Amino acid sequence: MIPVEIEVQSPRVVHFNEANNEERFRNLLDLVEELKDRAAIRVVAYQQRVSRYFNKRVNPRPLRKRDLVLRNAAIVDLTGTRGKLTPNWEGPYKVKKVLLPGTFKLKNLGAGRFLELGIPSI
Repeated sequence: MIPVEIEVQSPRVVHFNEANNEERFRNLLDLVEELKDRAAIRVVAYQQRVSRYFNKRVNPRPLRKRDLVLRNAAIVDLTGTRGKLTPNWEGPYKVKKVLLPGTFKLKNLGAGRFLELGIPSI
């Protein structure tokens, strides 16, 4: 209760009933799991809508042999010791062989990459 409600009685204070308040509180506690489930369902539905919206605009392009790609560095770091300032991607790599759709054997280009492109090394 705020100090103003001590002097000026508000409808909330006038009609307060301790027993009724306890009963409503217990009813709410019974519904907590149901409310959590509803929220989880709404989150999943929202994520599906966002995914559908994004995927409508994506133009998939299959990778072929000799394509240049970058590799996600977070997937490679199994220990989880990456800091927030570390690069998100590493590479470039050349696709050496397509094993399955979405699975590739990569070749690290290393420092020789710049010489192949004709950019002088410093």
